[in-house]
Amino acid sequence: MQPCDPNAVESFDYSKLAAAFAKLSKPAKRALLRNRIYEVKDLASWTLRDLLKLHGLGPASLPALRQVLHQAGLDFRS
Repeated sequence: MQPCDPNAVESFDYSKLAAAFAKLSKPAKRALLRNRIYEVKDLASWTLRDLLKLHGLGPASLPALRQVLHQAGLDFRS
């Protein structure tokens, strides 16, 4: 993995991300955006195992991600 570029992180555009992801940390939001997960339905197309492989997402993000899916009546892909 490459270290984060502080200049790129500072100017990152979060505007494409659905409001449902507002409680996530900035690294988690960047991980979603880098992988084209803009909406809750996009998140539901991923397996939990594959999500945890993304830089910026980890076990601490799981409760918030599960809550977002639950509120939309969705779940991670099996």
